[in-house]
Amino acid sequence: MENIKTAVITGGSEGLGFVLAKHLSTRGWNILINGRNANTLFNAKKELQKFTNVIALSGDVRDEVHLIEIAEAINNKNWKINLLVNNASTLGALPMPRLLDHPVEELHRVFHTNIIAPVSLLQKLNPFLASGAAIVNISSDAGAEAYENWGAYGSSKAGLDHLTAILAKEYPVHHFYAFDPGDMRTRMHQDAFPGENISDRPLPEEKALPAFMQLIETNYPSGRYTTSILKEELI
Repeated sequence: MENIKTAVITGGSEGLGFVLAKHLSTRGWNILINGRNANTLFNAKKELQKFTNVIALSGDVRDEVHLIEIAEAINNKNWKINLLVNNASTLGALPMPRLLDHPVEELHRVFHTNIIAPVSLLQKLNPFLASGAAIVNISSDAGAEAYENWGAYGSSKAGLDHLTAILAKEYPVHHFYAFDPGDMRTRMHQDAFPGENISDRPLPEEKALPAFMQLIETNYPSGRYTTSILKEELI
């Protein structure tokens, strides 16, 4: 029992978060996931608990009480966290407007969800991190490139990348990764391209999952990594 690993994955009820949670659950990891939609989260929990121990907490990562509940759940189980994935994210106003047209209240929501919440959650979970734990902040190419109408989301991901680099210097005992999974066929990606056919995008399990597992299993140095770069190393 002492060798069982534990993963905390925000936004773990669908998309990449769920794919990661399911893959790790089949390997016997303890899993804690959260999500805003209780029904989606409940269905995810039912699937994951076929394989392992699962905690599923419904809530928004902007809610400080909810983040404390996550930490308390880990404490009550006496689990040590080997992997924390800050996957929960938001695009902001839809359809995505130009930056000067983006409602300020939506800007607050984007930056709180995508930057402040990952740091706040990490503050609360820091006492429960195992030595050498991997903290993976899910990034985006929009954080590295300037795309029209992606100002709010892209800026938040750029900020998250920089925070990840700073954390790596401040806490070298752990691994801090900004991971860009690339385009994926998910609900969030469809929201970014309303009315468009995104069937040409790969499912999360096709490219992003193998790259992610390569990243955490090989113990790469802290830094920013993309699916395409990691895929090249897999060949």
